[in-house]
Amino acid sequence: MPRYTVHVRGEWLAVPCRDAQLTVGWLGREAVRRYIKNKPDNGGFASVDDVRFLVRRCKGLGLLDSEDPLQVALEDNEFVEVVIEGDAMSPDFIPSQPEGVYLYPFLQAGGFPSFVQYIALDGDSLTTEDLVNLGKGHYKIKLTPVAEKKVQKSREVIDSIIKEKTVVYGITTGFGKFARTIIPVNKLQELQVNLVRSHSSGVGKPLIPERCRMLLALRINVLAKGYSGISLETLKQVIEVFNASCLPYVPEKGTVGASGDLAPLSHLALGLIGEGKMWSPKSGWADAKYVLEAHGLKPVVLKPKEGLALINGTQMITSLGCEAVERASAIARQADIVAALTLEVLKGTTKAFDTDIHAVRPHRGQIEVAFRFRSLLDSDHHPSEIAESHRFCDRVQDAYTLRCCPQVHGVVNDTIAFVKNIITTELNSATDNPMVFASRGETISGGNFHGEYPAKALDYLAIGVHELAAISERRIERLCNPSLSELPAFLVAEGGLNSGFMIAHCTAAALVSENKALCHPSSVDSLSTSAATEDHVSMGGWAARKALRVIEHVEQVLAIELLAACQGIEFLRPLRTTTPLEKVYDLVRSVVRPWIKDRFMAPDIEAAHRLLLEQKAIAAPYIEKYRMEHIPESRPVSPTAFSLEFLHKKFVKIPESGDL
Repeated sequence: MPRYTVHVRGEWLAVPCRDAQLTVGWLGREAVRRYIKNKPDNGGFASVDDVRFLVRRCKGLGLLDSEDPLQVALEDNEFVEVVIEGDAMSPDFIPSQPEGVYLYPFLQAGGFPSFVQYIALDGDSLTTEDLVNLGKGHYKIKLTPVAEKKVQKSREVIDSIIKEKTVVYGITTGFGKFARTIIPVNKLQELQVNLVRSHSSGVGKPLIPERCRMLLALRINVLAKGYSGISLETLKQVIEVFNASCLPYVPEKGTVGASGDLAPLSHLALGLIGEGKMWSPKSGWADAKYVLEAHGLKPVVLKPKEGLALINGTQMITSLGCEAVERASAIARQADIVAALTLEVLKGTTKAFDTDIHAVRPHRGQIEVAFRFRSLLDSDHHPSEIAESHRFCDRVQDAYTLRCCPQVHGVVNDTIAFVKNIITTELNSATDNPMVFASRGETISGGNFHGEYPAKALDYLAIGVHELAAISERRIERLCNPSLSELPAFLVAEGGLNSGFMIAHCTAAALVSENKALCHPSSVDSLSTSAATEDHVSMGGWAARKALRVIEHVEQVLAIELLAACQGIEFLRPLRTTTPLEKVYDLVRSVVRPWIKDRFMAPDIEAAHRLLLEQKAIAAPYIEKYRMEHIPESRPVSPTAFSLEFLHKKFVKIPESGDL
């Protein structure tokens, strides 16, 4: 007999159907009837006949015709949603699809691509790029044989502790202030379930699917190190949940970053044990037990220590920090291209990017950014009609926002490199308490769960990356101000009738101002928790979330500058800029047409932002070709004055800025 799982006002109802010829409308009415029956006040309705509703699939949110037979419209055990008229405007309404799903096409398609690859986790070699790709659904997970053996050895230590009735924190005792409370052996499993339930106390919006997948994947990687005491059976169950893209409801707020990210990781574990809510491309949001069942999975049954193993660590801070580092790297590379285009429009000089200037102040990021500007603007390599038009002007030097890009953008790249190193170490670190050392046959309590490392690093990242927006906003001002640009005011014809980029610049200024507040370090704060047992905390969760907000604002400001620079090009035609920058102009014009007269601007900014998010404005082939053609064969280099070009030739290939 077919059965359907129906979402009505936050409730999930299993509705059997004895007759496949019954219609979608019948299913909706039957679900509403059951919903009303279960409510003391009948859900506020006198009868089913008073309820007006629509029925839609949870997967893809496609509306269903109420007259279609169920056997035609739906598959057996499909998840559907009944949306009662007026509910969508209620603040209590929880849609079946989470925010952000539209960003990830594989989720709309119902799961992973047909020929998905696996990534083997060992707890020691995960990269920031790997974790982002796991979040996007490019990989499923498996363990290496070495990792499996380490996990088994670790579990044997736990089993021995239980057998011998040894008193060990979190295994045979309570937690935090209750560390001295001994728990009877017959209560040890209940102890772990109670831990997960009580610690699932987060608030706020749930993590979008990509971020939840990153969080789950990173916790699997940490468990694979073999210092947590989880059983191989349970860990493989967790991996099956990840590979089915069943994602627990994890509120974004609630962690103080020590003892680890307890609240968000507890919500993650809660879904794994079949409680709380869970999301999958097939089901949308539903009760976790229904989602697992729909994918042929069973809830995890926690053994002693396993609840603690799932929730103790810095993986919320680190997984969000991983996304922040990768997005920061991408926007830092593209900021050079955007700024170079602006310099061309403002008829700036390339002399400030001369190799010798930067060789005598040899910061790695500064040298690389100057090189990238030369690769985009070198008139011998890429002739520019715009540059040629002002070759003999009387201007001696440019404003700092143009001339000092290598120095300002450069330190941003060095900051990203520093933070990436810390985050990469944290990705592959054991952060449990107590730690299980199988080689010594014992557990040791410590403080690896403290999130100070990623918290401090991500505060630093926000401060560093913000400067890309701060200097970009000043360049937008120069583009829009006719006394500084020699271009029409606000980059539009018939000024007065048209306002052009006037308020787009205001938006950029507003975002930069907001970033100034967001850049206040969260990790300078600490509040004592758990009855002063956890008397110093990192506040790393907020450090990670606000770093992502800062980076998003940076992307949006640079998107506005990119649009403004391309609009400036329109007033310099028929002159052309360099080949790589013309390609960037063509890219922008493929999604945003020139600004002839005023129109709705927000979609244009969003389209340009999308280009930057997708890393379309990279110009990498031109930069790397120039790199290969302009590596000096020999150059005197002092111990302190060297360039990336020299290192590239003589020693190793230096990655692009942001990945140094």
